[in-house]
Amino acid sequence: MRPERGVLSGRSIAVHIARLYTLSAVVLLALVVGLMYWVQRQTVEWGDAYFLADKVQQLRLAMRQDGGESGFLVQEVELEAGVFADGQHYVHYSRILDEQGHVRLETPGVGKILPANVFPPPVRAAEVPHEAAQVKGDDGRHYLLVSAWGETGGKPAARRVIQVALDNTDELTAITRYQTASVLLLVLGMLLSAGVARSIVRRGLRPLRDIASVAEQITASRLNTRLQAQQWPLELATLARAFDGMLGRLDDSHTRLSQFAKEMAHELRTPIQVLMGQTEFALSKEREPHEYRQILEPTLEEFQKLTRMIDGLLFLAHAENPKTQIDCKELDARRELEAVREFHEALAADLGIAVTCQGQASLRADPLLIRRAVTNLLSNALRHTPSGGQVVLSVEPVNAHGVVLKVSDTGCGIGPKDLPRNCDAAACPSRGTARCAGGTGLGLAIVKSIAALHGGTFSLESRPGQGTTALIRFPAR
Repeated sequence: MRPERGVLSGRSIAVHIARLYTLSAVVLLALVVGLMYWVQRQTVEWGDAYFLADKVQQLRLAMRQDGGESGFLVQEVELEAGVFADGQHYVHYSRILDEQGHVRLETPGVGKILPANVFPPPVRAAEVPHEAAQVKGDDGRHYLLVSAWGETGGKPAARRVIQVALDNTDELTAITRYQTASVLLLVLGMLLSAGVARSIVRRGLRPLRDIASVAEQITASRLNTRLQAQQWPLELATLARAFDGMLGRLDDSHTRLSQFAKEMAHELRTPIQVLMGQTEFALSKEREPHEYRQILEPTLEEFQKLTRMIDGLLFLAHAENPKTQIDCKELDARRELEAVREFHEALAADLGIAVTCQGQASLRADPLLIRRAVTNLLSNALRHTPSGGQVVLSVEPVNAHGVVLKVSDTGCGIGPKDLPRNCDAAACPSRGTARCAGGTGLGLAIVKSIAALHGGTFSLESRPGQGTTALIRFPAR
């Protein structure tokens, strides 16, 4: 089956893996840097908001305690605030306005930097300001502004507007620097990840290059080379085993093909030499017509043998084609065996061999191919069974609708050394009978191909001196 083209067809796996690694590293780094930036910014903003809310609450408390613009309130507004307060960590400014908007108290210098009208509307006296307005002062620095109502102590109580400004220029600068550093870190991380990914991928794919190097050394004369799966990483061990299995099958096929070529050359050479000898004999002098007839009759037999051999080779080549289709029908297997037996009945009688049929089963198969397979097996059995022997054709159902065809004889059997190769093309195992020379040597190979075309298997069971049983197993349909 031809594998489907994947998304990496024609592309580099190393480049693809390096890209994925770099992308994942950059995404992870971006998430970490972004999260740290967000946490840093939230922490700064939370600290600023807390400071402003706390300062508003302190001024409210000072107004309720003093009942006016003196004492602690003056200290909080005019002395504790401003850029010159000792030990302060936040630069802030405060202002107290009455209900008409007139300034009652303010930090020195704040009027020139932040006029009262740039502050946001005040929140109610019972509320704590949580949101601040970000503005740029006249001095070019950035400030967070909040406003809130408050009440003075004493009777009658008066309402006041509290305005507090926090200089957060340095914090914004630090955040901007952190943001710039984060971007640079992200770019540097991307470049570093790409370099590391390239190095890791090259090192990780080195076994593949080693496998390719070993594979390049394999030629038709060195098919015995193996990758040895145990020396490769686990991920490549399966590939190495599959490659070794393929090499084993190629080596076996190459050996069989070489043996087939040698044996077929030997098989073809004999009839061709006979034909050449008879032709030279016929042309050696002028002869009478009846003499030419005597010479041509054995020549015709040799031509017929060559024709059968060529037909067998053509059938085997056709059967090896994966696109070959067969015409399967529902058959009475016993009837097919009887038809083959009746066709060979006269020959069996002349040889003094009894041929019988047994069993009953239905079989879905190509009738012409089934008869050819049984004919080959029966012809082979008749050639190797001595006079007075017996050949049994049988059929029986097995394994839930599977079927087994058997052809058993009482001949001399096959030796253990010849049995494993008995189904090879051009193999004619000697079984101690002169009639072996009468065949083309392709009969069993053709039977094996017919069984394979039906999805089945072919095998032989034999012992020297105890006859041979040929079995064609057809799977369940």
